Amino acid sequence: MNHAIAPRTASEEPVYRADFAMGEHSARHLRRILRLYLAGWGMAEVTDAAELALTELVANVVRHVPGRRCQTFIFRLPGGEGVRVEVADDCPGVPVVVAGDACDEGGRGLVLVDAVADKWGVETRPDGGGKTVWFECLAAGSLTPSALPAPRP
Repeated sequence: MNHAIAPRTASEEPVYRADFAMGEHSARHLRRILRLYLAGWGMAEVTDAAELALTELVANVVRHVPGRRCQTFIFRLPGGEGVRVEVADDCPGVPVVVAGDACDEGGRGLVLVDAVADKWGVETRPDGGGKTVWFECLAAGSLTPSALPAPRP
């Protein structure tokens, strides 16, 4: 079930929410939706990075989540500073960054997310019943010293 709602208010509601089983073409459809929101918000400069990061998170769901079911949320950051995308699922396994061999066919998804997103992370549910993997891409005008992401380990 897809839901598009009015722009985010102080209540922290997402402007877009999708809840369905991911398939082979899901990333393409979600990229298109994300691109439309970013264009409407005047954040076209983060489109490539946000689309790539979203694609990698959806690919992780397709590869590693039984049933491929997840919820996808798109948030506009306060003041139009950027976009936050979250992908939540019921699988307790937490993704890890893998520095794979150059000949490996996969395993670099989070390395790519780390390279293109300004911030990203994983939040596990307190009951151990799943997690949310998220990233933020900041708009060019919001990269003030206080808005710069903290160094990553």
